[in-house]
Amino acid sequence: MADALLHNLPAEPNRFVGRERDIDDLCAMFHETRAVTLCGVGGIGKTRLALRVAAKLVPENADGVWLVELARLNRPELVLQEVADVFRLETEPGHSPLDTLVARLSNATCLIVLDNCEHLIEAAAHTTAALLAMCPEVRVLATSREAMRIPGELIWHVPPLDLPGDDPAEAESVQLFLNRARAAGTQLGEGSLPDVARLCRALDGLPLALELAAARTRMLSPGQIADRIDDRFALLTSGDRTAPARQRTLAAAVEWSHDLLSTAEKTLLRRLSVLAGGFDLDLVERVCAEPPLSDAMVVPLLGALVDKSLVVCDEQRGRFRLLDTIRQFAADRLAESDEERLVRDLHLRVLVRLQELAFEAEFVTPRLSWQERLAALTGSRERLGDQREALEWVLRSGNFALGLRLCVRSSGLLSMGGGAGEIVSWMERLLDQDLSRVPRELVAVAKGYLSYGLLARDELEVGLTAALEGLAEMDGDPFMLAATHAIAAGALMRMGRAEEASAHIEQAMTVAHAHDDQLNEVSALVALSVHALRRGRHREAQRLVAEAHAAAMSHGHPWSAALATTHLGVVAERRGDLEAASEHYDAAISWLRRLDNRGELSECLARSGRIMALRGEGAAAKERLVEALAVARQCGIRQALSRCLASLSTMAEAEGDLDGAVLASSAASSLRESMGHKVGSHAADELLARARAKLGEGRTTALWSKGRARPPLEVAALVLDGRRPEPAPVRVLQVEAPSALLTVREMEIAGLLTRGLSNKAIGEELVISPATVARHIANIMEKLGYTSRAQIAVWAAEHGVPSA
Repeated sequence: MADALLHNLPAEPNRFVGRERDIDDLCAMFHETRAVTLCGVGGIGKTRLALRVAAKLVPENADGVWLVELARLNRPELVLQEVADVFRLETEPGHSPLDTLVARLSNATCLIVLDNCEHLIEAAAHTTAALLAMCPEVRVLATSREAMRIPGELIWHVPPLDLPGDDPAEAESVQLFLNRARAAGTQLGEGSLPDVARLCRALDGLPLALELAAARTRMLSPGQIADRIDDRFALLTSGDRTAPARQRTLAAAVEWSHDLLSTAEKTLLRRLSVLAGGFDLDLVERVCAEPPLSDAMVVPLLGALVDKSLVVCDEQRGRFRLLDTIRQFAADRLAESDEERLVRDLHLRVLVRLQELAFEAEFVTPRLSWQERLAALTGSRERLGDQREALEWVLRSGNFALGLRLCVRSSGLLSMGGGAGEIVSWMERLLDQDLSRVPRELVAVAKGYLSYGLLARDELEVGLTAALEGLAEMDGDPFMLAATHAIAAGALMRMGRAEEASAHIEQAMTVAHAHDDQLNEVSALVALSVHALRRGRHREAQRLVAEAHAAAMSHGHPWSAALATTHLGVVAERRGDLEAASEHYDAAISWLRRLDNRGELSECLARSGRIMALRGEGAAAKERLVEALAVARQCGIRQALSRCLASLSTMAEAEGDLDGAVLASSAASSLRESMGHKVGSHAADELLARARAKLGEGRTTALWSKGRARPPLEVAALVLDGRRPEPAPVRVLQVEAPSALLTVREMEIAGLLTRGLSNKAIGEELVISPATVARHIANIMEKLGYTSRAQIAVWAAEHGVPSA
């Protein structure tokens, strides 16, 4: 054996990318064990990794490293013969191939690589076990979809390549894609990285899929490929002609694994495709255990699919998932079967029941512990992918009643206080269908739930309309009845219609109290406290919010605790107790972080930053407001951004930057107006009075107009950096007086624009129609060369045009 070739490994066809740590770990394992099986789904890169490890182990094996390729074999008895052929052994008469192999390898120090064992797994296992038992220095590295399950075997599940994170260029999947794209003749610059990262995530970091996609860059950009990836099995074809047929297309790679399954395993796999995202065993049993499968069959069948690398198992959390590529393949098989409607209808009904139970536990049932409520919330969020899948089926199948029931009990789709865009979209799509067969009470509850999402998106008018429409026909769901009254009250309060809001607050309080509904009772008490505070009744406000806080602590949900605690801070701040306010805001922030409630977290961070500024803690205030702005930008909620700008204005003035204070306050005011928000102008009026006294009317008006003219986040950045916006360019600078450009009426209108008035308001002041105002504004734009009202306002302020 000493004179034989050291290995028969093929040369690498292209650069090996990633998995450096895996290679080192696998090499080290052969110091502790003699059999390692690389398991993973087709296309995960088992063979390439095995060959890399084997090449690195050549120096440690005096008698060589030998590759035995089993993919082309179709009969179990050929496995031993193939191993013997690799060693160029002739079987002697009266001896079996195993006897011949053992005689030759009994004293040899070598590594045998058995590649692609899955279709001959029993024969591969018996061969390996025999060689290990009778040849003490022989070691085996195998690749297979499933383990051999022999004594002493170490199973290594080959993971997908690392997916892109904060720095996409560092991810293994991105590096592989870029390398193979260059090999295909495509040079991709940094500008393509976002699309490449999106594509790598969509393909699960699966090496074969990435290589096939990279080959397509000769025709399509990464973005175009990513946009078409839902049809990945048709798109990702035309692989290496010299590769085995099963590796030339993505469909062939998955089909190879699928064909090795039993009939029952195939049935379970295609049913699992309706479970989007991760799932637990309970959900599998509820959805998939229908004839011809039984409850008793589910666990062993699921275990078999895990063993065959078609289902990924997170053992620590007891959860499972399908790679997107496997899931799409299985979904195609389900669509081709005669059981798709059965499975998807059952999936929908199971989800509705699970969500109704979770909603009751999270919000409605009194005096549960936070751990119990957290379990319900976590379950709802973990089923988020399933809820989306089920709702898509609702729109296809027409079962709108179940779809609405699912939506109105999904705290996963609508995280309280933020992320409302998705639930609004689902609700609007469902409510736009023919609901003539859906109970009117259910439609009313759906409108109430929709109203919460609309208000969370700062759409006050339409949110109020939806709430009132829901209340008109709602009487069978006391929780949503109280909640919808509270929602309507919230909209009316923000719109400056406090007296109308009071009636809804009282109704919410009455219904909540009658049904021991502590969560809605907290909302109603906080609303009453806000109402009292705005009327200057500080003691009453304090008493009401203390009641709200006690009820929130009894209820145990962090959202109600954060709501009440935040308002404790508001009342303390209004009473001048900044230390208490700071403590309350910090406590609320802690609750909101646990909930990942970004909208209300941003507002609370902004309030906390304002208190820090008022206490002279400038650096801490700035740090907190920077975080608040970042969170507001992530969730896209205008109310949160408005709160950040208002607090930023306070910080700027506290640091002596009156210009910045006016800019930030102006941007906040503009945001409030865009939402139809009619309260909160008192502090801005006082600031403007101080600014006019110190800076003068003209400068103050110009700053106010500039703040309104620029995007809010740009204004925030300017104020934080201490920079000021450059004045808008004016085409005609040589004019000595504004009157040389504009008529008297146009001058009046330009001056009124500095106050941010609408066409209707200007028309009422000048006793002309809004249409006439619009024509004058168009003439002003043409004369000054401008394209916006804000530019006119800045020009008028800088030229001292009177605003009244």
